[in-house]
Amino acid sequence: MSDFHVIPGAVIKDILDVQAHSMVARVENVYLQHHDGQTLNPDSYFLRFPQQPANRIIALPASLEGEGAVAGIKWISSFPANVQQQKPRASAVVILNDRETGYPVACLEGAQISAVRTAASAVSGAYWLNGQSRQAGSVSFIGAGVIARNIARMLAVEGWNLGEALVHDLDSASANALKAFIEQRDLCTARTGSLEEALAADLVIFATTAGEPYVTHPMAFRAGQVVLNISLRDISPEVLLAANNLCDDVEHCMKANTSPHLAEQFTGHRHFMNGTLAGLMRGEVALDPGKPSIFSPFGLGVLDLALAKFVVDTALAESRAVAIDAFFEKP
Repeated sequence: MSDFHVIPGAVIKDILDVQAHSMVARVENVYLQHHDGQTLNPDSYFLRFPQQPANRIIALPASLEGEGAVAGIKWISSFPANVQQQKPRASAVVILNDRETGYPVACLEGAQISAVRTAASAVSGAYWLNGQSRQAGSVSFIGAGVIARNIARMLAVEGWNLGEALVHDLDSASANALKAFIEQRDLCTARTGSLEEALAADLVIFATTAGEPYVTHPMAFRAGQVVLNISLRDISPEVLLAANNLCDDVEHCMKANTSPHLAEQFTGHRHFMNGTLAGLMRGEVALDPGKPSIFSPFGLGVLDLALAKFVVDTALAESRAVAIDAFFEKP
């Protein structure tokens, strides 16, 4: 029977910390594999609760072919009210399956993997939309939770040269905590400020729990601004349509009332999408320098699985995975 291992959260954190410098490159490699048709990434399935409309649990099944072949699923919940109890909004597990037998072979705490791959995806998008430059006069974080913190950390790991960071969050304690974190990481000087100030930064990062757009006309981005629409639902169709628009997968992004999905409903077409980040990396996508550029990554489950497989392989090689004896009953 197949062996089954559990990778403890502390082990995952240590591996991701030690290998932080490799995360962006790993995510970009999977993006290119996806672009080349080496993945299976079905639609995510949203389990919603009619009496608790803010809450959801999402299933993201996927399979990666070729290099680093893996199959499995991420099962991630988003319960925004958790933060009022000093608990993270998101929690997750990742299950990996053996490609030959289909047997599950590993279970991992998934929230850390999800946060790191989200941050790596965001920072990759910033680099490519910013003309392959890791320099900006100012960066803003709209939303100051776990994802924003991971993105700030990844910007520091990737060696970005930033003049100033501005943090905006409806919760002042969260904003001040992210401000302190940014300065502790020596990313740049930081301060808190208004939404209007945040929207004026050279690099704008949305990492909120917003369920519908609040950045609406006459608000607008200027030519050359780079906007990371990580939380996906902050920007109205009118504002989005005035920009270059890229995502990780167009079909996946056009659902669940994301900003691009709302823009599709508003216009009746998808012509406003320039293409994908992988297409930009391959030189197949052109950006209009007279417009701002917005990256709206829906989040591909295959990214989580690729990082999870790397964590499992590393944990096994270092004898840090916990074997669960007799997990499968013998016939």
